[in-house]
Amino acid sequence: MTEHDTDIDFDFFEDEPPTQESSRTEGLIPRRGPRGPQRPPRAPTNLTPLLRLVGLIAFAILVVVLLVFWIQSCEASSKEKTYKNYMSKVSEVAGSSQQIGKQLNQVLLAQGQKEAQLEQKISGLARQEQLDVQRARQITPPGTLRDEHNALIQALEYRVSGLNGLASALAATAQSKDTTRAGALLSAQMQRLLASDVVYQDSFKAPSAEQLNRQGVTGTNASGGPLVPDSNFLQSADLVTPTAMVTVLSRIRGATKTSPSTGGLRGTNIESVKVLPAGTELSTSTQTKVVPSTNMTFQVMVKNSGDSQESSIPVTLRIVQSQGGTITKRARIDFISPGETKPVTVGGDFSAITFAAPATVKVEVQPVQGETNTSNNSADYPVIFSTG
Repeated sequence: MTEHDTDIDFDFFEDEPPTQESSRTEGLIPRRGPRGPQRPPRAPTNLTPLLRLVGLIAFAILVVVLLVFWIQSCEASSKEKTYKNYMSKVSEVAGSSQQIGKQLNQVLLAQGQKEAQLEQKISGLARQEQLDVQRARQITPPGTLRDEHNALIQALEYRVSGLNGLASALAATAQSKDTTRAGALLSAQMQRLLASDVVYQDSFKAPSAEQLNRQGVTGTNASGGPLVPDSNFLQSADLVTPTAMVTVLSRIRGATKTSPSTGGLRGTNIESVKVLPAGTELSTSTQTKVVPSTNMTFQVMVKNSGDSQESSIPVTLRIVQSQGGTITKRARIDFISPGETKPVTVGGDFSAITFAAPATVKVEVQPVQGETNTSNNSADYPVIFSTG
C-alpha cells in the first residue's frame, strides 16, 4: 500500500452544492434589514358593513322593546280606566240603594203614622229599588268581574223582594190582633234585606276588591269615591228581630190621626262609662287614674228609657285637658229598643293625651225628638292619665 492509498480525499464535502431542502429553509428565514417606522395595523375593510349591520339590528331591537313597553303602558292605562269607570257606575247604584235603606229605617221608626201609610211608603221604596236593579243590568262589567256583577244584581233583587214582602206582610196582618205572629212575618221579610247586605259584601265587594288588587288597580274610582263602594241597606241588624217588629207594630197601631206625636215617653240616659281594654270604670264624683294603651277605647252604656224605638243617636266624647287642649271623638247608636241598654264604643287616636295633668272626660248623648228630660244625657268624669 502506498502513501497515496492511505490518504483520504475529503474534497467532496467542500465542493458539493447545497441540497434542495437547505435552499427552501433559507428561503423561509426572513432577512433582517434596517428597520423603518412601523405603520398601525389597519382593520380589514370587509368588517365595516358587518358593524353597520350589527348597529342597525341593535337599534331595531331597541325600537321593538320601547314599542312593547309603550303598548303595555297603554293597555295598563286603558284597563285601569275601564275598571274605575265601571266602579264609578256601580257606586251610583249602590249609593242610591243605600239611601233607600236609610229611608226605610226612618219610615219604620217614624212617629204618628198608620199601618196603611207605612205599607204605602214601603211599596214606594220597593219601586225605587227596582229602578236600581234596572240600572245595574245596564252596566257592562269587565270580563273578570262578570260573576261579581251578577252578585250585585242579586243583592239588589233581594232588596226589592224584601221590601215588597214587607209591604205585603203589613197588608196581610192589618186586621190581625196577634202582634207576635205579625212581628214574625215582618221579621222574615227583614231577613231578606239582611241577606242582601251579606251577598253584597261577600259576593260582590270583597271579591271585586281582590280582583282589582290582582289587576294592579288602586286608588279611587272615576268619580273620586272609594274604589269599591259600600252599600249597607239595613242601618241596624237589631231591627230584623221579631221583637223589634212587634214594637214597630205596637207603636203604629197605637197612633191616631189626632195625636201625631203619640209614642209615649221618649228619652235616653247614660248608665256608665268604662275605659277598655283595662275595664276601668269612670266616676262622676272622684278622680280616676287611667293608664292609656295603644288600643284604648271608651265604652258608653246608653239606655233607652222611653217607650219608643230610637235610631241614629249621636254620642260625643270629649277629653278636656288642663294642659294640651281638647280631644273630641264621636260615635252613633244605630238602633235601640225601649228599655234596652246598649254599649257604644268610642275610639280613635288618643296620642295627644297629656300625662300627669288633671282632665275631664265629658260624654253627651244627643236628646231624641220629643225628649223632655235631658239632665241625664250628659255626664262629666274627672280623670288623670298616668304611665303606670
